[in-house]
Amino acid sequence: MDSHARMYIGAAFVAGIILTLGFRDVFPELKELFRKPRNMTLRSKKDSDEAATAADALMARSGPPFLNGAGQSSKDRVALSMIQMAEQEGILTPGSGDTIYEGTSGSTGISLATLARAKGYLAHICMPSDQAIEKSNLLLKLGAIVDRVPPAPIVEKENFVNRARALAQAHTASSQAPSTDFELSNSRTLRGRGFFADQFENLSNWKAHFNGTGPEIYAQCNGKLDAFVAGAGTGGTISGIALFLKPRIPNLTVVLADPQGSGLYNRVKYGVMFDLKEKEGTRRRRQIDTIVEGIGINRVTANFDVGKELVDDAVRVTDAQALAMARWLVEKDGIFIGSSSAVNCFAAVKTAMKLGPGHRIVTILSDSGSRHLSRFWAKAGDVGGATDTKLEDVLNANDNE
Repeated sequence: MDSHARMYIGAAFVAGIILTLGFRDVFPELKELFRKPRNMTLRSKKDSDEAATAADALMARSGPPFLNGAGQSSKDRVALSMIQMAEQEGILTPGSGDTIYEGTSGSTGISLATLARAKGYLAHICMPSDQAIEKSNLLLKLGAIVDRVPPAPIVEKENFVNRARALAQAHTASSQAPSTDFELSNSRTLRGRGFFADQFENLSNWKAHFNGTGPEIYAQCNGKLDAFVAGAGTGGTISGIALFLKPRIPNLTVVLADPQGSGLYNRVKYGVMFDLKEKEGTRRRRQIDTIVEGIGINRVTANFDVGKELVDDAVRVTDAQALAMARWLVEKDGIFIGSSSAVNCFAAVKTAMKLGPGHRIVTILSDSGSRHLSRFWAKAGDVGGATDTKLEDVLNANDNE
């Protein structure tokens, strides 16, 4: 197992640093027009035409790599795409006092807050109160207004996404004073308009990865990869990349990495959105029952819906397995990642082992473990000195240990 394990890991993480390094070369041998894959469902013909045009333009693109320099995560691409779309449609105007509102578990909010300041906007971020405190602390340092709200299902008014939407609507309706229904944390006088970024349903999300991340992966792998593995929160990453890669690599396997408590695993495997931890009487909290932040959900978002027919398989990852994988990566390779990246890596290893030696698997390392110190890494603990954890121990990790 050990000798094979190294081979699997080498393949699994061949593109793990894609989102840091970007690409340096002109896309090789990309002459073909975008072809709609069988079973692909787009929201409209307009979306399809726009995506194809963007892809054709990117095929000939040269220049510096796309670095994640703003919020230092893959969400920089999504945040920039949503802002640019709003500017093109006249919803946002730099320097006008407009405020960007978003409901997020952290990384998208951090990217939005950074880009908002750079482009002359304010950011108002709503996030569940059970997320790592360092995320909201960083948001405050970046000049954002932050609401940490108790976790609640999406069907309830108090849900963090619904609160962000309501605040944006109240801002636009009255630019003179805070809404009486949605009191702002600092009672500031409102100027301009409120824009609800809506990363879960905003189709600029998946297009950012179709136009950017997908072509970068294709170029860096010279069009040769066997599987792409990623988790889904909004669903934009896995949909956008799958929509770009699948027509060009027909035999590519797209695998969903899903944490415990999320319903997407069963949606992909069995067509039913259900998880045993959501069974009546078994919930320990009102949202997804996992320590993992940023991925896992119990509804099909617009962004996931766009590419869901291209997802071939799914791997369920428990909290214990994610924690063990995160520790193992530090121990063996000095790679310090957050919780969603640990889920991606575990699923990538499982996929590599299923496919066997000689295959290339690509996954995404979304952000650093430094954003997960107070929750995920507090539970993972210190890695310690001289240790020699076996991959079998990681794969077989359970909550009883």
